[in-house]
Amino acid sequence: MDAKEKKALEVTACKVRLGILEGVFNAKSGHPGGSLSIADTLTYLYFNKMNVDPKNPDDPDRDRFVLSKGHTAPALYSVLAQKGYFSTEELKSLRHIGALLQGHPCIHIPGVDMSSGSLGQGISTACGMALAGKTSGKSYKVYTVLGDGEIEEGQVWEASMFAAHYKLDNLVAVVDNNGLQIDGRISDVMSPYPITDKFAAFGWNVVEADAHDFDSIEKAFAAADACKGKPTVIVQKSIKGKGVSFMEDNVSWHGAAPNAEQYEQAKGELEAALAALEA
Repeated sequence: MDAKEKKALEVTACKVRLGILEGVFNAKSGHPGGSLSIADTLTYLYFNKMNVDPKNPDDPDRDRFVLSKGHTAPALYSVLAQKGYFSTEELKSLRHIGALLQGHPCIHIPGVDMSSGSLGQGISTACGMALAGKTSGKSYKVYTVLGDGEIEEGQVWEASMFAAHYKLDNLVAVVDNNGLQIDGRISDVMSPYPITDKFAAFGWNVVEADAHDFDSIEKAFAAADACKGKPTVIVQKSIKGKGVSFMEDNVSWHGAAPNAEQYEQAKGELEAALAALEA
């Protein structure tokens, strides 16, 4: 991509991170760490890659997205708001009683293709969507994002075997490899490494990427497009809490909201980064 396109994506991703922060702060709960680590990937998908239209969210020919690690809903909601599916003001009512945006994606929300939350189930749903597309002759693609802790779930590997068996080359899975899960480092809790070798053994096309470099992200998705006859997984190295200094690579921000002082510091850092990009 050219420099102008890349900068536009970086600006949008920064706004997405600000939306994530706004949501979890006002909710006084949520999962900022893993939301921040996927902000660039979701920005790329919704603003560069996927065939979606907020004015026609139920288009049968649209590309589909399933957030398999559903607890990082603040990232998805913030991207959808930036894309125009609903107002960014909705982010301030995250998790409030009666509000549109709850703790996990719900299918009634504009732009959300599947309710998710129970880890391991999202990729199975994505497989079903991809198979439906193939059997009905549709050209849409299905994208899903999993956590690296999530792939400790056995259901992930059942779905992976299914996807390879049915040659779902219209399916792209992204593993957000930030190295941390709720109880600590994934290598200490129950190591899924080597992630790339495992997916390759299950018959997937495996691509690696830097989750915070749009050139790397674009190259990875191009490699997915070029692969025929098998599903693709992009194993992306990311930083949990990316963009907020005190949250980066810090497991305590897996599922905690900032207090007022922390919110102001984080907001200041992100606003400064945005101003630098827009200068």
